[in-house]
Amino acid sequence: MSARVLKGSKQEIAQQLASLEGEVREAIVFIERAPGASANQSPADTADLFQEMEPYMVNVGNVDYSREAIYSKSPVE
Repeated sequence: MSARVLKGSKQEIAQQLASLEGEVREAIVFIERAPGASANQSPADTADLFQEMEPYMVNVGNVDYSREAIYSKSPVE
C-alpha cells in the first residue's frame, strides 16, 4: 500500500483520484473554511475526530502521553 497527496480544486482532486490505479480504501480530507464562515462551525466534535484517528495512532504500554511528558526530556536524554 502506498500513500499519495493530491492537491488542487475539488474537481482536480476527484480526477486525480479517479485515475489512480488500485483500490482506494481511505482518504483524509482537509477542508478550508470559506471567508466569513463562523469559527464555531465544526463538522464533528473534536473528541469524535480523535476517535476516528485512533486506529492510526501509535500507542505503546507504560508510556506517559501527557503534554508535559512529551515536551520535557526524559532522564536518559
